[in-house]
Amino acid sequence: MVQLDAPVAFDFTLRLRCTRDALTPRSPLLAAALAPDGDTPPKTIAFIDDGVHRAHPGLPDRLAAALPEDITLSRPPIITPGGEQAKNDPAILDVALRHIHDAGLCRRSCVLAIGGGAALDVVGFAAATAHRGVRLVRMPTTTLAQADSGVGVKNGVNRFNKKNYLGVFAPPTAVINDESFLTTLTDADWTSGFSEAVKVALVKDSAFFNEINENADAIRARDLDAATPVIRRSAQLHFEHIALGGDPFELSAARPLDFGHWSAHKLEQMTGYELSHGHAVAIGVAIDAIYSEKTGALESAEPILDCLRRLGFTLTHPALADADTILEGLEEFREHLGGRLTVSMLRAIGEGFDIHEIDENAMREAITALMPDA
Repeated sequence: MVQLDAPVAFDFTLRLRCTRDALTPRSPLLAAALAPDGDTPPKTIAFIDDGVHRAHPGLPDRLAAALPEDITLSRPPIITPGGEQAKNDPAILDVALRHIHDAGLCRRSCVLAIGGGAALDVVGFAAATAHRGVRLVRMPTTTLAQADSGVGVKNGVNRFNKKNYLGVFAPPTAVINDESFLTTLTDADWTSGFSEAVKVALVKDSAFFNEINENADAIRARDLDAATPVIRRSAQLHFEHIALGGDPFELSAARPLDFGHWSAHKLEQMTGYELSHGHAVAIGVAIDAIYSEKTGALESAEPILDCLRRLGFTLTHPALADADTILEGLEEFREHLGGRLTVSMLRAIGEGFDIHEIDENAMREAITALMPDA
């Protein structure tokens, strides 16, 4: 028998740029993102979320003008469906793969994805699996994607009625958060991303939670001066956890950035994704905050619930009546994590901790507390 063991390190650089109006003519920011090592990609194609295209009909022309002189798109920007339903439809992923194939992209080529989190996931998964990985540059266009999902190293689509059942870890070459895209969001989509900001503040930074809480009314009123620092700080905390936390590919059991997500993913599934991810996360965060209080770990969940409501979240839904099905989400979450169940809870605002067993009666009480007639 021959036995060989050797540690393997994967060295990569995460690049996040937060700005406004990134697509200026011959944008140096875009040039640096598409060719960070100075090596012009052989070919580049762009995908634009159809919702973003409707809100910004001149975007393809702006993008063409923003490209550096030595980079041109191999074909006109591809308009791709957005929203969570895009992750449920295998045909949409196949179309993205077909465009990458037909454009003759190689592993040194580049895919530019502009859109919300779902569109970025589909296009990112296509880019990560074509040739085992084509370069990807993301331009998230929603508060949710800019505050959280667009910043990370995960790409995934839904299968078997399970969230992100198919997925890969594949770091993007760069992420450009352009806040000018946020002005055209619907009110629901505007609100959506701030649940992820609250989540990361609760497990990592009490001062950041206080900042969100103090500015909640202005954020709900869509004051960019109040909202922008919150989105940027949320992106920074997510970025630092991935880049500096020692576990970018989530090989350990601890997953603090998934606080509130075990029930959120289940609620999305139960409602046929009528309940958006950000609004489901707000409910999930509320459930786990109440559970933390009921089990004696957290002094009071009320400041958290009050902050979420003032941001514009409705912390109830008819699906909460089916606690049995919601609790099935714990096993699905454990399966998704691998190994034993690990769920983050709160000792205090800004201080998360992990548990491996759930008091089912206390969790049912936490779910019931958010019922409309509670």
